[in-house]
Amino acid sequence: MNTKTYDPVPARKVAFIGLGVMGYPMAGHLKRAGHSVTVYNRTAAKADQWAAEYGGTTAPTPRQAAHDAEIVFACVGNDDDLRSVVLGEHGAFAGMKPGAIFVDHTTASALVARELHAQARARGVDFVDAPVSGGQAGAVNGLLTVMCGGDQSAFDAVRPTGMAFARAFTRIGDSGAGQLAKMVNQICIAGLVQGLSEGVAFGMKAGLDMKLVLEVIGKGAAQSWQMDNRGGTMVDNKFEFGFAVDWMRKDLGLCIDESRRNGAALPVTALVDQFYGDVQQLGGGRYDTSSLVCRLDGRRGGKA
Repeated sequence: MNTKTYDPVPARKVAFIGLGVMGYPMAGHLKRAGHSVTVYNRTAAKADQWAAEYGGTTAPTPRQAAHDAEIVFACVGNDDDLRSVVLGEHGAFAGMKPGAIFVDHTTASALVARELHAQARARGVDFVDAPVSGGQAGAVNGLLTVMCGGDQSAFDAVRPTGMAFARAFTRIGDSGAGQLAKMVNQICIAGLVQGLSEGVAFGMKAGLDMKLVLEVIGKGAAQSWQMDNRGGTMVDNKFEFGFAVDWMRKDLGLCIDESRRNGAALPVTALVDQFYGDVQQLGGGRYDTSSLVCRLDGRRGGKA
């Protein structure tokens, strides 16, 4: 049941490209907020399903979805996926009218953000990199945190519309800054989840009632979102939900690649990335990121 309340904003003609676990509800919030929404998805049946649920329209190509749209939103898998829906004869840029704005919610590299920003400007359109944090639940509830990079004028134009699926929609800086901020987010999460995993595994080996321990220390300095939302499920060996290990490894790979360019040291991040590789070897590629604890105590996880 949708409980999101939407601030009154002018109705816009928008497109949404990519209806995965994030994009599907994000596009739905745009429609429920009163915008005219045309969607494109690589698997057409998913677009048809979305249109039947929300009452929007579908298009057979990104170019046709973007035709006459004021704002084109996208949320796909990676740099290559993004280029495939943006560039070329059937890409969104080919269909966008002058002055339109492309807003990319994919977690991708800062390099591709800057590349596409430059190409957009050369075509008389604009590009905002706008990765999100909050996971599938945040997308479903319309409570994502959106980190943006790009020109101030483009950001100001898209923010009121994007707030349909967000609780915070913030410009961090110029093109690429949104992606870099998302990398900081993932670096911080990786270290927190590893620390929480070690604490949970240690406490269970010591024979403690870890539900009680987490309740107690969660009122002190050790408290975190990960502890509040994942500590109990880690104890219960439940991981078949949330943000998948496969996705986290993709994101941490972007962080490590960027660190090689800017000279930042990421020793813990690199180590945790390897630990996630161990979880993948255990068959946990689709488990939630909290499944790091599996490699510490030998559990395979995956209880419903």
